[in-house]
Amino acid sequence: MSGHSKWSTIKHKKAALDAKRGKAWSKHARAVTMAAKAGGNPNDNPRLRLAIDKAKADNMPKDTIEKAIKKGTGELAGESYEDVLYEGYGPAGVAVMCRAVTDNRARTSSEIKKIFERSGGSLGSPHCVAFQFTPSGVLVVPREQVSEDRLMEIALEAGADDVRSSEHIHEITCAPEAFHHVKQKIEAAGITFQSADIIMAADNSIPLDLATARKVMRLIDALEEHDDVDAVYSNSDISDDVVAALAKE
Repeated sequence: MSGHSKWSTIKHKKAALDAKRGKAWSKHARAVTMAAKAGGNPNDNPRLRLAIDKAKADNMPKDTIEKAIKKGTGELAGESYEDVLYEGYGPAGVAVMCRAVTDNRARTSSEIKKIFERSGGSLGSPHCVAFQFTPSGVLVVPREQVSEDRLMEIALEAGADDVRSSEHIHEITCAPEAFHHVKQKIEAAGITFQSADIIMAADNSIPLDLATARKVMRLIDALEEHDDVDAVYSNSDISDDVVAALAKE
């Protein structure tokens, strides 16, 4: 389990959700619009299905989701968005990938570069760190919902690769093509997710001490707060003890 995943879990518990809902909905709308460019039927468009599921998980209204789909398919006028992948390095040489959806590439690139630099990192050239990551389905379940043995039985039978547990969560991993089937089977068992996404998982990770983890998470948090940023991935490895210490700050 990546350090970033652990830290996101802590932030999820600490977050004032209502205060961030407006920004979250705006990001979801962009993601749905981009995904719908490849087709407005979620049954035939896995990326759109995932974007809709994530929007619904944040209680985004149905009519807002439908409007975003229509913008993507061209049924409604709207901004012209594009996907941009930024790659770079954080403190201690941690590899960082940042996916954005923007209507102004020049503006977003300049702002992302500044965030890297202010946080002690540097924005790199395309493909400078991408080779260190592999697409992976990751589904996170609160530990109190189900036992590890029961969840492992359901998940592995559905085609998942692994189930790992920590103090607060179970993390299920699977191949991207198995993601929706695994998700459906777990949901059918009455289990709900804290999060479910197809991410870029690091092939190898860098262990971080508290001081370095603090700097790296500051970079990741700043990137995630940017209005155009859809997702951030890193190869940081943060122990449970360090995550707990960060959560107290």
